[in-house]
Amino acid sequence: MKICGFQKTTLLDFPGHVAATVFLGTCNFRCPFCHNSQLLGSDAASLFTEDQILALLSKRKKILEGVCITGGEPTLSPDLESFIKKVKDLQLSVKLDTNGYQPSVLKSLGHKGLLDYVAMDIKSSPENYSMTAGCSNLNLDYIQESIDYLKQGNIPYEFRTTVVKGLHTEDDFEKIGPWIQGAPNYFLQSYVESDQVLSPGFGSYSKEELLTFARLVEPYVGCVQLRGVDY
Repeated sequence: MKICGFQKTTLLDFPGHVAATVFLGTCNFRCPFCHNSQLLGSDAASLFTEDQILALLSKRKKILEGVCITGGEPTLSPDLESFIKKVKDLQLSVKLDTNGYQPSVLKSLGHKGLLDYVAMDIKSSPENYSMTAGCSNLNLDYIQESIDYLKQGNIPYEFRTTVVKGLHTEDDFEKIGPWIQGAPNYFLQSYVESDQVLSPGFGSYSKEELLTFARLVEPYVGCVQLRGVDY
């Protein structure tokens, strides 16, 4: 398992939990707005061993309630299931961040009761998915399979979109709403430029513009909220 980063405490990454965040390397997408670009390639540096992370979690388990596993794309790691089992053995809840392109992995972990929460990225509307994910010829059937599985409601989950001026338009959100209809929670995350962005130069929408997008999705989803924006 390639562990490329560790955040010992977060109050934001795992809703309702004091958590630690584990960052796994490699990804099958190349989203131009990705802010973890140093984790994308197979040459991403591994900074921790699994044993080191488990030891850190064990020392902090009186403080922590859960662990967020993010990336990169965690479902690409062949050791993911065994690692999650070891985290669960510490009596810690597990949240998985995923792009949903490995539905078989997501479903296997879910069926085995290893996930307490899933956050799945919805990169854009189906028509613009490949462009926004930075990959040509994506098979959207995989994304659809993950959406359908989560919508069964066996695992608490959320869908989320990082909203980028230059990649997203009002039309995308008019189409995302019906696509994820019935989801309990959908978050629009405001894009923030940083030194780690894969392709710098994109912009952010204003709060008012983001709220306009949110209103387009609201008829289809239980709760739509903004992240990264002060109300």
